[in-house]
Amino acid sequence: MSLLHDGATAVDADRAPEATRGDRGGLVWPLATCALVALLALVPLVNNRIFYYWDDSAAQFLPTWHHLGTLIRDGQWPPLLDVDAWMGGNYAAEALFGIYNPLYVANYVLVSLLPDLAVSALLVKAQFMVLLALGTYLVARDYGAARWASSAVAVALPFSGFTLYFDTAGWASGLMSFSMVPLLWWAARRMADGRMNPFWVFLVGALIVTGGNPYGVLGICIVLVGLMVENLVRGRRAVLVRLVLVGLCVGAVVPLVFFALLGSSSVTWRSGQGIWNDGMLVPGLGDLLNLSAPTYLPQISNWQATMHSPVAYFAWFVVPLVPWLRWGVLRDRRRELAGVGVVVVAYLLLTLSPSQLWMFRWPLRLIESVYLGLAVLVAVVLSEGLRTDRARARAVASGALLLFSTYLSWAGTPQHRNWHLVALVVVAALTALAVRAAKRGTAELAIGLHLGTAAVLLLQTTAFVGNFNVNPYYYPHSVQVLRDSFAGYQGATMQFADRRAVDRLGRGPDGAWEHVLFGTAYRAAGVNAVNTYTGMGFKDFSETFCMSFIGESCEAGYRNLWQPRDDRGTTLAEMMRLDTVVVDRGLLDEVAAPPGWRVRERDDAVTVLAREEPHAWPDGRLGAVSPGVEVLSDTSPEETAEAVRFRVTDDAEPARLTFARLNWPGYTALVDGREVPVTTGPAGLLQVDLPEGVDEGELTLEWTPPGFAAGLAAGAAGLVGALVLALFGRRWKRQGGR
Repeated sequence: MSLLHDGATAVDADRAPEATRGDRGGLVWPLATCALVALLALVPLVNNRIFYYWDDSAAQFLPTWHHLGTLIRDGQWPPLLDVDAWMGGNYAAEALFGIYNPLYVANYVLVSLLPDLAVSALLVKAQFMVLLALGTYLVARDYGAARWASSAVAVALPFSGFTLYFDTAGWASGLMSFSMVPLLWWAARRMADGRMNPFWVFLVGALIVTGGNPYGVLGICIVLVGLMVENLVRGRRAVLVRLVLVGLCVGAVVPLVFFALLGSSSVTWRSGQGIWNDGMLVPGLGDLLNLSAPTYLPQISNWQATMHSPVAYFAWFVVPLVPWLRWGVLRDRRRELAGVGVVVVAYLLLTLSPSQLWMFRWPLRLIESVYLGLAVLVAVVLSEGLRTDRARARAVASGALLLFSTYLSWAGTPQHRNWHLVALVVVAALTALAVRAAKRGTAELAIGLHLGTAAVLLLQTTAFVGNFNVNPYYYPHSVQVLRDSFAGYQGATMQFADRRAVDRLGRGPDGAWEHVLFGTAYRAAGVNAVNTYTGMGFKDFSETFCMSFIGESCEAGYRNLWQPRDDRGTTLAEMMRLDTVVVDRGLLDEVAAPPGWRVRERDDAVTVLAREEPHAWPDGRLGAVSPGVEVLSDTSPEETAEAVRFRVTDDAEPARLTFARLNWPGYTALVDGREVPVTTGPAGLLQVDLPEGVDEGELTLEWTPPGFAAGLAAGAAGLVGALVLALFGRRWKRQGGR
């Protein structure tokens, strides 16, 4: 059937979701949508083989996933704490690794089994791009959009500018949490209508929450509020109770994931959340209006002078087809679409908000959520077909819109004028083909829109091969190459270097990365490194070694490592039980081996020091004891527990034990069953003073994340509540949603 008409309402038999009931043919479109997204995910690799192994994905996510997968395969689930990772090892408090999320856990195991981190990045991220497309398709269908129109917007959204160049390429946690929000939206709307059991809403919501990204929790709140407004304006007040109850069940999972973060904030960089605006990654309203210009680089404040990727882009066909679309359908269905309007407006306001808003910073991150709501509206309008009346005037209007967006693209970055012209020609041709294809029918128009998305994606990833507003790193992605390069770094290893080493030695496997690594990359190399990526930090440790979030350090930090820290003259190197110290020669050129250490390696890049004597108490993490304390045994059967049998031989001085552990909130110390205080020692190390009058006994240490018991109880209550709602859900379904 033709989609070009000038009548009142298009007749499209597949528009209503109810028409798909029992129709196996209804699976063709969503399956084709998923397959197409998976195929298009390969397009960025044409010009950049490490497109998905970029910035935080290379420095944090992929090596941490590989390490977590290894721990899980060894039976450590959930991996709450990795003491050897120091500042970056409190996975419970970091939250964003989703250690309670079974979908994430399965992917971590997969990554740990694969030999190439860039391939792992593609496989994991493609999964969530497909989930995002599927959820978007289902939401659009549930609001009455045609299958072909739902598919068109669903394929476009995962390849929108910010989603592709920031979340997918680098900030994987954002992609993973965002991809599940439309699925929750679809499930919750169907539940409200009595077409889906509430338990499935709880399950999807719990997966979002346990992903650990607060933006996912924000998405749950906005979607549920939107559905409440939608049902309120439709006069369905009784449905609000269902949405509130299922929301409470999902919300009960939040303490399990985020109590540890809040409870640890007092010792970390995360203690000072507030509201301010320094303009960082704050888009303007005009940037969002230019959402169909493939080469538009908005002038948004970031780490560099300009944006190097089209982060405000959504889909090539939205703006050019504005004159051809029947926008009156939004007015006619305003009550039914009220929830979509709430989602769009709420996210739009947050996208234009201050740069820091409590736990949420850099509002550009929310532009993709604006586009999710917009995708649903576009699909609904697109389903009504294109108009034929006043075709010449509409064509002129489309041309004017294209010329204006091209002018804005050129005005922002005139140095890319050739790419702007290419984009103008391509989008103009695609628009003409789309209008022509609409005369032939839905299948032809859908094919035209999808081919246009593919063509524009290839154009963009050729013009902008990567997001150079953040750090590409160019780490080796072969796990074996990494391990071969750093096989000489044995035992607990601490690196002293900053990113000036990269400027001096060059990026790439033949440059700096043969000698030093930043972030958590050492974990994939099999090196037990102190230096890890962290979004939290540990203030005392960081200040002692001037260590940054990515594991950089300084000359003063190296000197602090060797300063005596107790009456025995014990250094931090010994308290931390270090075996290898790597020093960038650009930071400190001539490094002499301290007593008990030797120079294992020295070349033009680094000096590598190695400890000569084995550590005392090899089975535990005890780093130092005060004079007059004799240690009979020290064992650490797991990361979160330790037991020390001791004898006090001199009562004249306080008996103190210092452990090679950071004093994260959550530690409990018992001496023969009696609780004793835990204190913070040098560089944030955990210390315990033995009580007076105890000549011999056993000290036990145990760590649990702050609020862990309460979180488990709340999560269990949420699960029980969801199961109870599931019983009512069967009744609601029999009643047809009344």
